[in-house]
Amino acid sequence: MIVLDVTIVGVALPSIRQDLGFSESSLAWVVNAYLLTFGGFLLLGGRFGDIFGYRRLFVIGIALFTLASLICGLANSQEFLVVARAVQGLAAAVVSAVALSLTMVLFTKPVERAKAMGIFGFVAAGGGSIGVLLGGVLTDILNWHWIFLVNVPIGVAVYFLSLRLLPTEHTAPESKNLDVAGAVTITTALLLAVYAIVNGNSAGWLSAQTIGLLSAAVVLVAIFLGIESRARAALIPLRFFKMRNIQTANAVGILWAGAMFAWFFLSALYLQLILGYTPLQVGLAFLPGNVIMGVFSAILSAKIVMRFGIKPPLAAGLLLAAAGLAWLARAPVDGNYWIDILPSMALLGVGAGMAFNPVLLAAMSDVKPHESGLASGIVNTSFMMGGALGLAVLASLAASRTNHQLADGANNLVALNTGYQAAFVVGAIFAGLAAVIGYLILKPSAATEAYEEVH
Repeated sequence: MIVLDVTIVGVALPSIRQDLGFSESSLAWVVNAYLLTFGGFLLLGGRFGDIFGYRRLFVIGIALFTLASLICGLANSQEFLVVARAVQGLAAAVVSAVALSLTMVLFTKPVERAKAMGIFGFVAAGGGSIGVLLGGVLTDILNWHWIFLVNVPIGVAVYFLSLRLLPTEHTAPESKNLDVAGAVTITTALLLAVYAIVNGNSAGWLSAQTIGLLSAAVVLVAIFLGIESRARAALIPLRFFKMRNIQTANAVGILWAGAMFAWFFLSALYLQLILGYTPLQVGLAFLPGNVIMGVFSAILSAKIVMRFGIKPPLAAGLLLAAAGLAWLARAPVDGNYWIDILPSMALLGVGAGMAFNPVLLAAMSDVKPHESGLASGIVNTSFMMGGALGLAVLASLAASRTNHQLADGANNLVALNTGYQAAFVVGAIFAGLAAVIGYLILKPSAATEAYEEVH
């Protein structure tokens, strides 16, 4: 539900705009309100889970997310929908941060953990493209309200199953004091940064608004680091920034998320605006990639990690994803699905299915159990910020390239397609760079060491 709601809205935006009377600029807030609070509160959600218990925070987050989804589905005004989306994002931040921690706590044996993280990785990586499929199906067959209402029965079921199945035991950190000053400064910094990024294309990347907000975010991060160096119970202990796998996993996550968002959003736009697909056809076009990703994530990924460790499958998966995006970059105006789209979907499905599990394992392998919520919040924030920044940069690049083509006399479709091609090339570079960084800098995980001991 959490990952779906980032992308499921995309294909329904024209229907929402027509129904509720959004302007072109205000329509972006149906997406941005969710991204803003989601990105801004991930760290705080993870830390709250460490202090007050992962099960408790997970149940609260699911209840709030389900209620907000109901309000979104019933919304009959712009204001109601945007505010409910912001509440959805806040709840999503809490759930995302503690869900990964719960997985780490529930599955302690390396083999079981690798399998569990494979399934978690499929949900996290595949949810975005499944959102495109489900959004198309629901919008075409029913109406846009159902892209939100579909969460309600699922959320209710998850709530009651969580109360029954999730363990109540919790190992709290030595200090339950919350670093209020640190929490306020880093959350405000993240909110300002996300706001600047998601509005960068409309406001202008060199505008006073964008530069001012990003500068303020940087200043607040510097203040935050100063606070953490003196705090008794720091929100993020400074030693976290010295852990090689956390640093590397976050760098890989930022680049990887930028590449994945290029796949979810830009390929959907190519299919709709260049090839003339309906929302339902766009969703079905993503289906093979989703199936392949599911097979690799849930079935094969754990075996690959236990056999080869985290570095080879991480690098191989990211390089395959880069190849998939490069294949999309050559798709012409009169593209053929079987030749120009399906091979890229297959490559991206295999690549994402192989790479996501190792990234998550790397991010969580260095931390103590009672700090897994914070580590989860950090890596989720990296993915969130990387996705938002990558999409903003690639969309800006595509628009710039399109405008140049139009100025040179190209027709609309050719100009638009040339812009998408340029963005896919840069997305492929993001994924390739992530592969190199991960392979060269990551150290072996506990899963690899356990395998080597047995064999």
